[in-house]
Amino acid sequence: MKLLMISGDRSILQGKMGAFWYTLQEMRKHWDRIDVICPYVSEKSVDVSESGHRLASDVKEGGEVFFHPCPKSLLFQVPWIVNRGQHLIEQYAHDVMTVHDYPPFYNGIGARKLNKRTKVPYVVEVHHIVGWPKASSLTELIGRHMSRWYLRTDAKNASAVRVVNDTVEKQLRRWGVPIQKIENISSFYLDREVLNNEHKPPVAYDVSFCGRLVANKGLSELIDAIATLQNARLLVIGDGPERTKMEKKAKSLGIANRVTFLGWLPTQEAVSGAIQTARIFVMNSKSEGGPRVALESMACGMPIIATRVGVMPEVITDGRNGIFTTGKADDLAKKIGLLLSNETQRESLGNEATKVLDIYERKKLILQYADFLKKQS
Repeated sequence: MKLLMISGDRSILQGKMGAFWYTLQEMRKHWDRIDVICPYVSEKSVDVSESGHRLASDVKEGGEVFFHPCPKSLLFQVPWIVNRGQHLIEQYAHDVMTVHDYPPFYNGIGARKLNKRTKVPYVVEVHHIVGWPKASSLTELIGRHMSRWYLRTDAKNASAVRVVNDTVEKQLRRWGVPIQKIENISSFYLDREVLNNEHKPPVAYDVSFCGRLVANKGLSELIDAIATLQNARLLVIGDGPERTKMEKKAKSLGIANRVTFLGWLPTQEAVSGAIQTARIFVMNSKSEGGPRVALESMACGMPIIATRVGVMPEVITDGRNGIFTTGKADDLAKKIGLLLSNETQRESLGNEATKVLDIYERKKLILQYADFLKKQS
């Protein structure tokens, strides 16, 4: 069977071996061919021919994966999805499409138009609701209102709607998406081989943080908290538009020598290793689908402090395998301080946290996802 994916993820074409790369390495085992239509990539680190970019892989079983980035800006994304998608379907006869949708919903609009032309069934995937439960900007607030209006309409045309956590499922049902259309299938694929904690690196920091550096990740509040904790050291893994602002903030608070900005790391193994150089991992987002990095940190045996967003309320039992925070600087400082002063509690939380590996095992969940998509064809 052949799968057409419509995605906003272009990280692979930028040379990054992130979550999407690892997902496709396993996903391709269950398909004869996968084509991925994605947006324009301004800084490609790979060559893209007229037939698309072939994903390199050491995996021998399964079909090939090809990427088809739009040659122009997002303004042209909808017609690119329709025209390129129709060309691919006519050439390879795909059985089903899946579309990762989010504001401004160019993926969903393009998929709906392509479905009308080709009659190939499609699945809408909603991994998280932008700005929910808390918007960190006017853009996110607008995105949340757009989601409420659009996703209900989008679901009418799709064969099914995939969500990845209970929070999104409940919200879509409140907004009128039919319950019989919704399938809750996790996308938090944890690789036991990568995330083992048998050989932990030496500890060099007190707190690690990992994510794209944007406003909704709550890094600003975490830096404020670190400033109140004497001698506490913070490692920030990731990059994004807020990096310069956050570096300046650390400097203005007089803690630039206690906050290290590591930037983007090329592999999951590198990220996992860096996270484990701290005593505690903090996830302070205002809205999320997972996040996967929090689960990966738990799988490595890290004691975690997290906000109640995404899948965290389903996974964390407060005080047993993690600790919840309001996300405000004073609450973060209090809970970080308590954990840093209690090694026994850190070890207990970390040991319990590793059990997420049994829930979100990569091969099992990707097989479930592939089987779900095949049933929609």
